[in-house]
Amino acid sequence: MNVVSHSDPDFEDQLRRLLAPSSLFDPGIEKATQEIIDAVRARRDEAVAELTERFNGPKLDPDQFAVTQAECMAASVQADPALRQSIAETQRNVETFARKSLRKDWSMRNSHGATVGEKFDPLQRVGIYVPGGMAPLVSTVLMTVPLAKAAGCAEIVVCTPCDREGRVNPALVYAARTAGATEIYRIGGAQAIAAMALGTPTIPKVSKIFGPGNAYVVAAKRLLFGYVAVDLLPGPSELLVLADDSGDAACIASDLLAQGEHGSGHERVWLLTPSGKLLRAVEKEVARQLAKSGRGEFIKRALDRNGWLIQVSNLEQGIEIANQLAPEHLEIMTRRAPKVARQLTTAGAIFMGVYSPTVVGDYVAGPSHTLPAGGTGAAFAGLTVDQFQRRTSLISYNKAALKKAERTVAKFAELEGLEAHGKSMKIRLKK
Repeated sequence: MNVVSHSDPDFEDQLRRLLAPSSLFDPGIEKATQEIIDAVRARRDEAVAELTERFNGPKLDPDQFAVTQAECMAASVQADPALRQSIAETQRNVETFARKSLRKDWSMRNSHGATVGEKFDPLQRVGIYVPGGMAPLVSTVLMTVPLAKAAGCAEIVVCTPCDREGRVNPALVYAARTAGATEIYRIGGAQAIAAMALGTPTIPKVSKIFGPGNAYVVAAKRLLFGYVAVDLLPGPSELLVLADDSGDAACIASDLLAQGEHGSGHERVWLLTPSGKLLRAVEKEVARQLAKSGRGEFIKRALDRNGWLIQVSNLEQGIEIANQLAPEHLEIMTRRAPKVARQLTTAGAIFMGVYSPTVVGDYVAGPSHTLPAGGTGAAFAGLTVDQFQRRTSLISYNKAALKKAERTVAKFAELEGLEAHGKSMKIRLKK
């Protein structure tokens, strides 16, 4: 890992390196992704099949894209009691949290006495991307699909990569069907995002795309915004730990390693602490635990590239840097963690105290683990159920209310030189 201190002569330069754009904005990745999108736009199913095979997938005909009913039934038979219980527990927590967050229709009277308000309808057809290349992320199914179901979406499309033989992990298939997916396609990568956004004969277009993915998947979502709505930019995993001298070195090290093991090499982890003693202890723990990890090769690649142990001058400087980084996950291991949390305003999700590791948010707590990354947390929030709802304004005037609005409407129509605007009101008041 990279170790820096506020006392280093080049500390400011190191901070600028820390704050450099993540892989979300890599021009090479963007160029390659645009070529994939252009191919799908031009050749549709043919391009999806060709790209799937090119990127270490099987050779598929379009009629093999969809996971069949027989495969869904087989996945259900294979699901053991422990898996069923785990899926049910997480789904229950996520759905309960989602129902609490649903936006409700409302109305009020404005200054003219007219009725104004909002109504919220579910998006009818949504697409959810579930990563599955290095590991089948069953948890991502449960952090996305139940929100669409709670919102009332009629068509819930899941795209996820398959293996070289065309198989999708049975546990993932079982989780998707149980959670409410109406269609599952064994297509991954940027070509899956392009197919859902642009539509193909086999994969009809969706209204909005949700879910995390690698740098190419997230680049595709960004490049296709406008052709389709997108939730946020949940890129390669990130974790920032903000700790004082009360932090637990073994726990901090294990959490940093956990977020570095996804395998893309673009993961980013940081420790910010004013305690040199804790920093050195975490450094030793990382080395000790890494030597025993079964995914050490993946973790080491991420830590060498984007793993940082940073000694700050005080906790206030740590908070300032954390807000600039806008991390996906932020763990607070300090005294008075709730007070510190109130000063942290850009993180995707905040975990307070030694007994709140990021992994509970990844798997079971209730809030979705689909979170903004790459610094986009400064502008985006994490995935919530209301993002599966479409808002519509409602306006209802009677003649008396319109009469009260007459003077203001007439003035604006005059100012803007839009004569017909004014007449559309006056013609009603003359009746």
